[in-house]
Amino acid sequence: MTACPKATIPSSSEEIEIEAFERLKPRLGALWDTVFPGDEEPYTSVIVPSLTLDRAEMAKIPAIHWYEERLLFLLMRLRNPHARVVYVTSQPLHPVVLDYYLNLLAGIPASHARARLTLLCVYDSSPRSLTEKILERPRVIERIRASIPDSRLAYLTVYNSTPLERKLAVRLDIPLNAPDPRLIGYGSKSGARELFADIGVDRPYGREDLHTVDDIVSALVAIRAARPEARRALLKLNEGFSGEGIARFEYPPVVDAVSIRQALNHLRFSIESESVVTFLSKFAAGGGVAEEMIEALEVRSPSVQLRINPRQDVILASTHEQILGGPCKQVFLGCVFPADDEYRIELQRQALIIGQALAARGVIGRLSVDFLATRNEAMEPWRLSAIEINLRMGGTTHPTLALRFLTGGEVDFDSGLLRGLDGQPKFYRASDNVQSEAYRGLLPEDLIEIVTMNRLDFNHRTTTGVVFHMIGAVSEFGKFGMTAIANSREEAERLFTRTIEVLDRETRGGQDA
Repeated sequence: MTACPKATIPSSSEEIEIEAFERLKPRLGALWDTVFPGDEEPYTSVIVPSLTLDRAEMAKIPAIHWYEERLLFLLMRLRNPHARVVYVTSQPLHPVVLDYYLNLLAGIPASHARARLTLLCVYDSSPRSLTEKILERPRVIERIRASIPDSRLAYLTVYNSTPLERKLAVRLDIPLNAPDPRLIGYGSKSGARELFADIGVDRPYGREDLHTVDDIVSALVAIRAARPEARRALLKLNEGFSGEGIARFEYPPVVDAVSIRQALNHLRFSIESESVVTFLSKFAAGGGVAEEMIEALEVRSPSVQLRINPRQDVILASTHEQILGGPCKQVFLGCVFPADDEYRIELQRQALIIGQALAARGVIGRLSVDFLATRNEAMEPWRLSAIEINLRMGGTTHPTLALRFLTGGEVDFDSGLLRGLDGQPKFYRASDNVQSEAYRGLLPEDLIEIVTMNRLDFNHRTTTGVVFHMIGAVSEFGKFGMTAIANSREEAERLFTRTIEVLDRETRGGQDA
């Protein structure tokens, strides 16, 4: 059995916090037993959409604090007329943005939902995680607590789980619906590779738990020995995310320890602002892996989203084809639902094996597993290789939430499809990175008006159309997110493309001015 990557010995105060955190966990199981089966009972969902990630890496993402809007699709929980939601942000939500989401609630008056929603803001745009900001403000914590009628019927939802989120859960006296921070090592690149090896899931050849340059050189020599045809390899930081923290290594003509060490000076990165010196220093501090770069005639990047509830049930949430970009084609740009018909069922099967292994080790919450799908001939079977586990929400989470809440459907395991209440299978194309300098001329209300006037917005009768996220970023950054939902893969692509064309046409005059 793979052991969770080692943690430091907790201090006495941390031990007290962990004991309090453990005492809260049974409440989460009780909610799943008594409240959620019918979703008609009162409860409070406290949502803190904090990206508690490496500050230096977060600073490289344009409009990073607007990513807190990605979980606004969870306001759909207000469809239960007895549910309450507390949503905390770094900066105030634009009133038009809030109205936009509340008006997506089918069957519930927006005014009724608004009365059960508490919005809190820390008014702090500094490049730190929202959870840090909340913990610095005891009165904000008290306001959150005052918004919870019964802490026994409440829980905390976060983007990702760290000791900071554990501390916040304890101070709020509510359980955390996310992995225990002591288990998040399974979501590191090294921890994932170790788990894949332990349960017999195929993965690229490589080495994990590397820190020093000597470690890296030794691993790259071993990869080339095992894969003589390999021309490239990938170095990945343990805690990299969204394809960042990855470097591509090109093998020199003559391969030995000396030539490989020299070739490390020519690493190529997923983001252009990275350098060899800083990358290797991060590698030394947090560790990472080296693995073969699988190259074939066809290479795809499918992923699977899973949910593990407190009863250790592993639930298939969705499958996707990831759309990647950047200099090394490793940066997440968007996704298409569902994954390709040719390997979707096998993809689900392998992901569930991984999910069950994580559940057996005590992991709960939302997670995703990324794979490579490769083949060299059109009639050849696809090879699926697991490459990483993300023990957190990610770029495929909010489109899945949107699809499920807006269409009323669930993914069927036998087919991997989701059918809406109209019986039609649903498909989508989504992106967090719809961006243009011309869009900076738009306010949130302009964006919504353009789509509405062109009848592209989501239609509850047909359960098709476009829904937006990260709307608050449009004016400052010319950037927002979008999910185009339709009844076929081709329709979803056409709807996505048509929406971009409409927005480009509507903003062209402002760009020329």
